[in-house]
Amino acid sequence: MKAFLVDKYQKKAPLRLADVAEPTLGDGEVLVRISAAGVNLLDAKIRSGAFKPILPYKLPLILGHDMAGTVVKVGPKATRFKVGDEVFSRVDDFRIGTFAESIAVKESALAAKPKTLSMEDAASVPLVALTAWQALVQVAKLRAGQRVFIQAGSGGVGTIAIQLAKHIGAYVATTASAANADWLKALGADLVIDYKTQDFETVLRDYDVVLHSQDARELEKSLNVLRPGGRLVSISGPVTPAFAEAIKAPWFLKPLFWALSRGTYSKARKRNVSFEFLFMTASGTQLQQIAALIDAGHIRPVIDHVYPFAETNTAIAHVESGRAKGKVVIKVR
Repeated sequence: MKAFLVDKYQKKAPLRLADVAEPTLGDGEVLVRISAAGVNLLDAKIRSGAFKPILPYKLPLILGHDMAGTVVKVGPKATRFKVGDEVFSRVDDFRIGTFAESIAVKESALAAKPKTLSMEDAASVPLVALTAWQALVQVAKLRAGQRVFIQAGSGGVGTIAIQLAKHIGAYVATTASAANADWLKALGADLVIDYKTQDFETVLRDYDVVLHSQDARELEKSLNVLRPGGRLVSISGPVTPAFAEAIKAPWFLKPLFWALSRGTYSKARKRNVSFEFLFMTASGTQLQQIAALIDAGHIRPVIDHVYPFAETNTAIAHVESGRAKGKVVIKVR
């Protein structure tokens, strides 16, 4: 089969298209023929080596985390899916490889594809939707009537998080350019702050939850807009000792993670708010719940552009540019 490979860690280096062996199946795995793959900034960061200390992949590596496709083979002890089932997934860490024609996936990371979505639309959903779900539902425990600030509303995570928060019943504020304000309000945002002309720290007060995805300066400002007892969930760092435990990091990384996050914890305590770093994990169970919301019309994917498989490197460059509204997708078949 054909796949796009990372041969060495390097910023903006093109992936290499190659012929590779079709995956073999272990216990509880199925072989999926990939129809479409979502592209995420995480893919570009892994290619550049940014996550090498915590995700030490063996090279060469097939890149890609999101996919939608059809089950073509069922492995030993796999019982949830059968040949012909249409599925989608954010595959497990250390088992990535969706920029390819096929992939072996653990059933625990798979869900039935939403019936109302095309393969391309479905492939755009898993990573960003699971990130939004785990941040807002699992960690922040967002409730109806609360107020949530979601940074960078026009991005992949932002577009889904806005819709999920609105479905829960929260009041939703976000940041974007003025040009994107109307369509973000159509997705469910109640307040859109123009980041080019306004400082959200001067506009927002006493929010219950912040979903942080920007830099350290924005993080400190975000702590200031929370009410006492509020929660800040960050998907962009700093990494924490709890994260080190979760990924079973080498012992020497734990004090480093503590040093990186100590200042943020201290500022959060002084403001009587909580801080947690989230590095989302694959979950077929959660993805099935998200699929139900999609089929019920509560969430819809937002796609900026679909590229053919041959233009995978162009798709990654588009994501790296930061100009995508919603998700970028590769059509594999």
